[in-house]
Amino acid sequence: MSVAAAVTPTLLTAGQGPIRVMVVDDAVVVRGLVSRWVDAEPDLKIVASLRTGQDALDELERVDPEVVLLDVEMPVLDGLSALPLLLQKKQNLVVIMVSTLTRRNAEVTLKALSLGAADYIPKPDTNHEVTTSTTFRHDLIQKIRHLGWRRRGRKSFIGAPTPVAAPVVPVRNGGFTVEGRKAPQGAGIVHAAPPLHVLHPPVEIKLRPFAATPPRVLLIGSSTGGPPALGTLIASLSGVIDRAPVLITQHMPPTFTTILAEHLARVSGRPAHEPQDGEPILAGTVYVAPGGRHLRITRNNGTAVAQLDNGPPINFCKPAVDPLFASAAKVWGGWNLAVILTGMGSDGTQGAGEVVSAGGSVLAQDEASSVVWGMPGSAAHAGLCSAVLPLDRIAAKITRLFCGDR
Repeated sequence: MSVAAAVTPTLLTAGQGPIRVMVVDDAVVVRGLVSRWVDAEPDLKIVASLRTGQDALDELERVDPEVVLLDVEMPVLDGLSALPLLLQKKQNLVVIMVSTLTRRNAEVTLKALSLGAADYIPKPDTNHEVTTSTTFRHDLIQKIRHLGWRRRGRKSFIGAPTPVAAPVVPVRNGGFTVEGRKAPQGAGIVHAAPPLHVLHPPVEIKLRPFAATPPRVLLIGSSTGGPPALGTLIASLSGVIDRAPVLITQHMPPTFTTILAEHLARVSGRPAHEPQDGEPILAGTVYVAPGGRHLRITRNNGTAVAQLDNGPPINFCKPAVDPLFASAAKVWGGWNLAVILTGMGSDGTQGAGEVVSAGGSVLAQDEASSVVWGMPGSAAHAGLCSAVLPLDRIAAKITRLFCGDR
């Protein structure tokens, strides 16, 4: 049965056809299963099912895929070695790394993202778990679909999946802004194209004024395309980290978030780690929500501390961005600056509404620099943002805001 119920193609124009997918995995069971899942979707099509990275290189030009599912561990030529060679042959190729949840594979996967892989998906440890995991199937199909259509969008292709509408988020301390609703007084307007997979003309994004009080806490949420974006951003925020705590929720499984924190410590030259439950949140440190737990903030004897929540997924994610943003809004009020980076879906929009309601500000990555403009686009179109900027301009803007310059 297809998993395209929530997001289905509204148009497959003549000459375009389904997204062409190549699966590369040395496990025949995985190849067969993934091939059946992909071919069950009306907008996706398997064009090759191969055993090694060398096979993928040999067949690339003949089958001409748009998306490649590339296993990390394979004989002859592994995924990390094959990745740059595939991208050299076809620069606009979308490569999704498929990796089991080991420390070594987490390190390899993050390296692959830095080398040009578009995204990754964690693979269950056993073939039986692959066969029975509905989450793995759902996530795999959605990543192929969103990244594949995004690739076509960059080639000026118009026509693709219609996303689920972003949630409506009430804002208590200002006029709520969405299309057709009243903008907050003094809000700026920026004209921007909607996500490339939406069949609508460009709409205006109404910007809220930044909070009058300089922020003292930095919150960041990200998903697809997030690890490289986080590395770029955090590397330029050493001065902000010295004066404020930085709290990050990146949609990632256990072990992967550990490696991500270690990477952010290296690029920033500042401490970065997954917090322990009850750990005080202090300036000078980057805190990364651990995979498999929601990170919330609470107060203990007047001190802000981390609270790790093992509750159900939120927005299909664990950790999710909304719990971090919403809990921080309750603890720190108008001191928060929330930043939403590249990612699928709308996680972070509800929490961003809470940040704005408490007097804080929200900043989003723009569409052109995002791998997928789902999360930042959702918050932007909900009228919650005070700026929508390219990735390479976000760090400078954050620094100015923490220095009191709006």
